[in-house]
Amino acid sequence: MSDQNVHNAGFTPSGISGGSLASSMMSREATASGGGVPSGGPTSTLQQMGARSTTHSSGFTSSGISGGSQASYMMSKEASSHGGGTPRGGTTSTVQSISMGGKGGR
Repeated sequence: MSDQNVHNAGFTPSGISGGSLASSMMSREATASGGGVPSGGPTSTLQQMGARSTTHSSGFTSSGISGGSQASYMMSKEASSHGGGTPRGGTTSTVQSISMGGKGGR
């Protein structure tokens, strides 16, 4: 279900869908970073996973982040760089929220 949730949010194999949550996120992220969407940010990460349908296999599942997965590595790395917790609106929390059918925590 997590891949379908990502597709439903507008992150699809053919690109970001106009008028979707994905396009809104991309616009906000581009504005905040001075015009471009940064590599490794929530939008680029979700689009990469949406294009390949790899959200679930990366460890972002509808029941949480799988231990020992790419997702758990991302979460650990992000937590370490933020003093021990994953920030609201960060890449890990946003990808996990959308993979569970949420709106991304922004």
